Amino acid sequence: MMGRDGFLSTYTGWIIAVNVVFFIVLTFMGFDPFDCAGSVCKYVAFQPAAILAGSSVWTFLTSMFMHAGLFHLFANMVSLMFIGNFIEKLIGKKRFIWLYFVGGLFAGVLFFALANLFGNSATGAMFFGNPMMYAVGASGAIMALGGLLAVLTPRLPVLVFFVLPMPMWAAMGVLMFGLWGLSVAAGLPIGNVAHLGGLIVGVGYGFYLKKKFPRKTKMISTYFAR
Repeated sequence: MMGRDGFLSTYTGWIIAVNVVFFIVLTFMGFDPFDCAGSVCKYVAFQPAAILAGSSVWTFLTSMFMHAGLFHLFANMVSLMFIGNFIEKLIGKKRFIWLYFVGGLFAGVLFFALANLFGNSATGAMFFGNPMMYAVGASGAIMALGGLLAVLTPRLPVLVFFVLPMPMWAAMGVLMFGLWGLSVAAGLPIGNVAHLGGLIVGVGYGFYLKKKFPRKTKMISTYFAR
């Protein structure tokens, strides 16, 4: 497990391990994502209104390692395991870890900005999130990874929701706007703006790499289009 080729030999493995450990520890501490104001959740989850008031700035980071239940944790960690390890091999560990954290942090920044600007009305909150809403999860960072692959390996075949086959570029669009539409229609508390923030970072970084390394990125795109 700890060897050169073991699970913890990659940044992806370490990130997954930290997420799982945090989930277990916080669960025993009474973490309740559905009652953040009355539990330890309020100290680690991200709330735009609290940040605007000048408190809990650290939650930009801590919220990336919190999850709202086992299914949320499982879905994110399985996704991270597959695309994280792939991206580490594709662009290297340093670029991977930079993208992961910058994508996750920018996801929080965009949610903070749009929720506070537009989320105080019922319509605004429906589309951009309520500033009093607490947000947790690694989805923003994972969307950054997906955004990168949508640019570098657009025709890579993937399974959306683990069942629907489609090319990577289409999969990211379906995930982004499909979940956004579902959350608006059904009133589900999904961090759509955070997902968008991560996606923007990933797509932007993908185009940066294509411009800086045109031959290498073209070879990657061609190889994974088979």
